[in-house]
Amino acid sequence: MNRHAQSAVMFLLGATLLHAGSTNLYLRYVKAGLRPLLLLSGAVLIAAAMATLWYERRSTNHANHDDDDRHDDHADHNDHADHNHREPRVSWLLVLPLLALVLVAPPALGSYSAMRSGTALQQAYGYEDLPATGPLRLGVADYAGRAVYDHGRELRGREIKVTGFIALDASGRPYLVRMALNCCAADAQPVKIALTGKIPPVLRPDAWLEATGTYTPERTKDPVNNGPIPYLKVTSARPVGTPADPYDETWNN
Repeated sequence: MNRHAQSAVMFLLGATLLHAGSTNLYLRYVKAGLRPLLLLSGAVLIAAAMATLWYERRSTNHANHDDDDRHDDHADHNDHADHNHREPRVSWLLVLPLLALVLVAPPALGSYSAMRSGTALQQAYGYEDLPATGPLRLGVADYAGRAVYDHGRELRGREIKVTGFIALDASGRPYLVRMALNCCAADAQPVKIALTGKIPPVLRPDAWLEATGTYTPERTKDPVNNGPIPYLKVTSARPVGTPADPYDETWNN
């Protein structure tokens, strides 16, 4: 791998990061708040690639204008310098994650990961006041936190809409789940809501569902880590498509 190849790889990686950051592709990997840093990283890589290529061409042009009587010695020196500039062939492995990013967009973590990890529900420092009227549209982590740690204080008697993907435990009990992020998909952990009431007769794991229902003080424990899982009493439910941001970022707001 010489300087030209290094420039090409850096340019392609920078362009890929800019593409991911300018679309919703980046949300499969990191939280929304990291978008500016991702775009900046892509721009820096492209600038570094262009600078490396400019420097290499400048050195080549300078060598081509040396005196003719030193041509042979200078050619030997260039060969030696080019040899010194080459990096180990293993460097080409850097292209593999680039190809994976370009060719394969991984799906968001789903029910398989969720049911093998305990609920990561955390108690918030406080909760924002909710609208006084109308249905409440809450994230999974927001509803679960209010139901468990705020004891449903502002949820009682209100119509609540929550969207998440379906997960089933070993007994077939359905959960509405969203993977919560602190930074990126590598640290994603599930937050779960158990469903009761008018549950659809057929539920497919990983299918996204908008559940409409009401708060109930009923709770259960996560079979993996004994963490608290609140219930939502479902009055109606409808399938929905995968949202642009499949992760729950309630903790980052």
